[in-house]
Formats: sequence, C-alpha cells, structure tokens
Amino acid sequence: MSKLSAVLRSVAIAAALSLLCLPALAREDAAVAKSAAQASGVYYEIFVRAFYDTNGDGIGDLNGITAKLDYIKSLGVSGIWLMPINPSPSYHGYDITDYEGINPQYGTLQDFKKLLDEAHKRGIKVVIDMVINHTSDQHPWFKAALDAKDPHHDWYLWAKPGTDLHAISAVGGPAWHRASNGAYYEGTFTGAMPDLNYDNPAVRKEMIEVGRFWLRQGVDGFRLDAAQHIYDDLRTDMNDPIALQKNARWWAEYRHALEVTNPHVWLVGEVARQNPDDLTPYMGPLNTVFNFPVATQLIESVNQERNLGIGRGLEYSYAAYRTHAQGKFDDAPFLTNHDQERVMSQLDDNMAHMRLAAALLLTLPGHPFIYYGEELGMQGAKPDENIREPMRWYRNGKGEGTASWKDWSTSDDAAISVEAQQNDPASLLNLYRKLIGWREQISALRDGVLHDMPVVDPHVLAYTLKDAQSRVLVAHNLSREARVFELGADAHVSSVLLQSEDGVVLENGRLSLPPYTTAVLQ
Repeated sequence: MSKLSAVLRSVAIAAALSLLCLPALAREDAAVAKSAAQASGVYYEIFVRAFYDTNGDGIGDLNGITAKLDYIKSLGVSGIWLMPINPSPSYHGYDITDYEGINPQYGTLQDFKKLLDEAHKRGIKVVIDMVINHTSDQHPWFKAALDAKDPHHDWYLWAKPGTDLHAISAVGGPAWHRASNGAYYEGTFTGAMPDLNYDNPAVRKEMIEVGRFWLRQGVDGFRLDAAQHIYDDLRTDMNDPIALQKNARWWAEYRHALEVTNPHVWLVGEVARQNPDDLTPYMGPLNTVFNFPVATQLIESVNQERNLGIGRGLEYSYAAYRTHAQGKFDDAPFLTNHDQERVMSQLDDNMAHMRLAAALLLTLPGHPFIYYGEELGMQGAKPDENIREPMRWYRNGKGEGTASWKDWSTSDDAAISVEAQQNDPASLLNLYRKLIGWREQISALRDGVLHDMPVVDPHVLAYTLKDAQSRVLVAHNLSREARVFELGADAHVSSVLLQSEDGVVLENGRLSLPPYTTAVLQ
C-alpha cells in the first residue's frame, strides 16, 4: 500500500468512526467521561528469562525485550508487564534478595533504563512486578533478622508461645517454618519466602521507598504480587473482615505515597479470588485488580460454547466497582497468566475456540492483559516451568535470540511461531493485532460502561458499551453453528462496523453471525 493510499484509508476510517459520536449522550457516571485520547489499553505480560536472548547464554534478558519492542509495538499494546527483574536465587524471581537491583542474568540498571527509554519512545508503558508481601530467605534483611536483637527481627513474623505451628496458610501449605536459629517464622507461600510484618512502620516506609526508587527510574506502575496476602496469611484469615480492612488500608497508604512521586502511577493488584465481591474492596486503594472471575468464565464459556452469564456478571461487578471507587476504576481482564495453564492447553488445542477467546477478551473494557505467546497459540500445562517456556520466534524452533533456559514440553509445531504467522492475514497473531486495533479505533471498547443485552439464545452473548464518544453493541456467537437473533427496537443498531470473521449480516433488525464470530455494531 502506498503512503498516499494509507493516509486516505486512515482518513476514511476516521470519517466512518466519527459517525459514532453522539453529542447528546447522557452522562451516566464518572466512568463515561474518560478521555479517548489513548491507545488500546492492552498490556503484554513478559517472562524476561523466556523472551529473547541477546548474549547467547540461553537466558532471555532486558536487552532482548528492547530488541523486540517493534514486535511488541506491532501488536498495538499500550504497555508491558515484566515479571520480576530483581536479583533472586530462583529462576522465577518471586523471592527477591535486592529490591533496588537488577538480576545480573537479565542485565544491568543501565540496560533497564535503555529499555524504558526505547519503550516510552514507542508509546509503550512499562509496569514491573512488585513482590513485597515477602522476601527471599536469602535476603540480607532476613539473615539479620535471625538475631532477635537486630532491628530487622521485627521486620518478619515470628511464632509466639501458643502459636499453632501446624496452621495452614492461605494458599494451602504450611504457614510456619523453622529457621536456622530454631525459631519459627511465617511464610504464606514457602519457607523460602518469609512474610514481611506490615504492622511495623519501618517495613511500610522501606517498601514505599522501593516503589519510589523505581518510579524515579521511569517505571509507569506496578503489578502487585499477592496483594491480598499482606494481612491475609492463614487459611483462617481468608474471609476475615479485619484482614481485608488492613489490606485495603495498606494499599491506600501505598498508592497515596507513590502518587507524590508520580501522580499517574498505575497499580494493578493480584487478588486471586473467584467471587467478584471479593475484588470490590480493592477498587479505590488500587487502580484495579486482575479479574480472575471473568478469566474463568470466559474460558468455560468458550469450552462449553454457551453464555454463562458473562455480560450480566460484569454489569453487576462494574456497578459495584464504580460505587466503591467513586467512578475511578479500571478493569484488568485476562485469559491466563504465568501461574495458570496456557489458554490453548485449557481449550484442548482448538484454534477456533482460541480465536473466540481472544475476541471475547479484547472486546471488554479496561486494560486486558495478554500472556506472551498467547497471541501465537502456544500451549503449556503445569508444572509452572512448562507454562513459562521460551517464546517461539521461528518455524524450526531454534534461531537467533531464542531462549534455551529449558526445552519445550508441548506438541506445538512450526505454525506456532512468529515467523509462520507474521505475514499470514488469517493467523491468530494477526487476529490479535486486528482486535487490539479495534480498541484504538473505538473508545467505547476501552472505556465504555457495559450493559448486558439479554438474549434468549444461550449460544449468543451481547452487550452494549457506551462512553462520551461512542456507543456500540458487541455480539458474539459462541457456537460452531451460525446463529440468527432479533435485536429488538430498543437496540438502536444501524450498521456492522467490525467483524472478527467474514459473513456477518444485519438485515431488518436481525443479526446473522457465522460460527465463532464477533461483531461490533453501531
């Protein structure tokens, strides 16, 4: 396409989309007034070790992320989330030994600053994992804490007389672990990850300073690991209103303190609960939390090819979030992450289902997250190492920059690679690019208030999204057969704007959707 043709095409798209503007659109609440002057809002999660290796040691590195920023930019994402980049004795990095350092296997602070600069030049924000519920048991603080007279002793949680040393932690394992000095300390996850004591003001102050340090380097925000477990440590704490209140109070303090350094800092918390009501209290203290309930529901709906109440549930949840956060909240939907089996494995390697799952995710408002390789259809099943495998860049598997920290465990073939899909218009990779592009074109897909549209057909999901700039109806056919349904006079739909697959027809108030197809209608 010539430059002139590209410009004319862009103008045509802009003109068509201007028809979406509804100047008289009612202001439903603060969420409706969000600015459309932003990109897609989509984030891309990266395990640095697995992504791209620039020095030939087999381990992905920060310079590898920088080298692949143009690929990341080509997806249309607004930001990246880097899993832990700090020094750690483990391959995954979730037990940190230096909060202001860079894992030497990944590079240097200078490399990280270069990554930040190059990402920002491309309009890509950078969010990093902030793992502050616990440290490594190899952290100098914990080593000092073994001396009961050292000030760091009270930075951790130690058993007292009468403590039930057989108590189960909130994640299901032993809560108490014996230290080399004979004392017992609390570690919600494992003995290698001793919990910090957030009732100690010195701990809270130090962790705020850690956040400020990274903001001063240029980081745009943080993914807050184990956000619910700051005070929710034991199985008996899981539904304790006091633990919840203390969690929320801490995160409000944290957010307020970081906003002094960067008023636009963005905080997304990991609250791994399946009841939407358990997420609501974190809206306000944080910008958002990952929507675990909808992740489960999306994959189950695709597997069953039925609408399991997604629209109804989201309408309920979003209303609760708006009320709790005075209208100022984002959602963070996703399909899977580094702790869960990959989407394609959960969908039994069904590409039609994978394409539908992508369309469901990327037509939801907020900030959807994509796990690296998801856009290719990479598979991966537990144990954890097998869902964090090297990114597949080449048809033949190996090639320049391919990480080799472990071998692949799946049956993915040459088609599951960037090289194979890059220039194939029908590939999953290019479907992701198209869907993400929709969000750049239509602000309601990012910022709209969602209202469920009841549909009699259990294989169809439909909802409206409305913001100050646009109003659209999104319809999904979840089944392997074409579906036709009446929109009704109150739908106020005039034309088909976008479709994930060809063949959508709107005629006389009836919408025809081919199998596994998503349509966006004006």
